[in-house]
Amino acid sequence: MIVIKGLKKSFGPKCVLNGINLTIPKGKTTVILGLSGGGKSTIIKHIVGLLKPDEGEVWVDGEKIEYSDEEQILRIRKKVGFLFQSGALFDSMNVYENVAFPLREHTGLKEDAILKRITERLEMVGLKPNEVMHLFPDELSGGMRKRVGLARTIVLDPQIILYDEPTSGLDPITSDLISQMIISLKKRLGVTSVLISHDIKESFKAGDYFAMLYDGKIIETGDAEHFKKTKNPYVRQFLDGKSEGPIHFRSVE
Repeated sequence: MIVIKGLKKSFGPKCVLNGINLTIPKGKTTVILGLSGGGKSTIIKHIVGLLKPDEGEVWVDGEKIEYSDEEQILRIRKKVGFLFQSGALFDSMNVYENVAFPLREHTGLKEDAILKRITERLEMVGLKPNEVMHLFPDELSGGMRKRVGLARTIVLDPQIILYDEPTSGLDPITSDLISQMIISLKKRLGVTSVLISHDIKESFKAGDYFAMLYDGKIIETGDAEHFKKTKNPYVRQFLDGKSEGPIHFRSVE
């Protein structure tokens, strides 16, 4: 579904991505692991055209992204849902208006159809529509904001969902709930998912395939069993959570 070839990106003198090669299989959840500041967000921002590579190619659904072609990038973005780390809700809009926003921007649906779609999507992410539609973001808990953000992400029925640290800042119970929703949406909607995270426990719950980003490159790929048995010292250190020996992750995403 997504193929990344030789992707390089620097910010000033800092080389953040140094030749990324990665294939994201269709209908599965691929987790990109790495510490904060390692460049994970930089990868997914290239997938939706928010960043332009210095070198390399990104293919989405068999189509090479031409970063100078705004019409093509907009077309690709309609296939992709992006759940930002913060949820990225509009503070001045209530839950209904937040989730309705993409429908009003990109479809000609009438209000009764919009209401029906919003109700369905809120229920999909474990929220009771009649109890939350009128609430504003500052009236929601962190976990509820993430779920409303996810409802907005899936309201246009994307083929691909990109999750940017979806469990960051959440308690263990809410983090588990988010992971279960990622699994459920993959099954119910058949979406291809890319999850970037440094939360090892939740990543192994939700992920089908894994890629380890270190020093600007993907140094290991495989399924959960492969990663748990790997002898790669950098991956092993990350998974074990030990600080023995220097591993210097870059500080720009």
